Amino acid sequence: MLGFVRADNEALVACLCDPQRTVAAYHELLRRGEDALDAVRSGLSHDNPAVREGCCRLLDHLVDTDSMDLLIAMADDPDARVRTAAFHALACDRCKGGTCAPGADRVLEPALRHLASDPDPHVRARAAELVGKFVHTEVRAVTALETCRAHDPSPAVRKKAGWYAPGGTIHERTAPRALR
Repeated sequence: MLGFVRADNEALVACLCDPQRTVAAYHELLRRGEDALDAVRSGLSHDNPAVREGCCRLLDHLVDTDSMDLLIAMADDPDARVRTAAFHALACDRCKGGTCAPGADRVLEPALRHLASDPDPHVRARAAELVGKFVHTEVRAVTALETCRAHDPSPAVRKKAGWYAPGGTIHERTAPRALR
């Protein structure tokens, strides 16, 4: 790790595809925080999918309003691991400080599309989490989750969709007080 202290941010981003250095580079970029954001954003267009995935995972913690559109675009990356990381970053509020998550107007459409038709079950499962954030306010989210719960080819994806669909444990836990 000491070797990374003097490395520039772009060099650290490039290390995200090196199995021997990826963990240390990730942690150093995370430690640098806002100072590393430009390099992390640039890494989203890197040729290597491991770099793009690592940058999505970093943006899960470092995201700001200037990065949101880039992160949303990563939901359509050709690599399933990158799409999975992008959907997690868009859905997860736990990892973010005070940054507001994007609204349904920006993320629901890509999440619905991937929930219905992405070939990778991990991507569909992460898309279900993002769709689930809007289940109390968007009829399309309810319909998509109920359809997925009944018809997805993956038992794991059906189970996750069921958690967020009406009657599911997460749906009940996240219901506005007036609906409980």
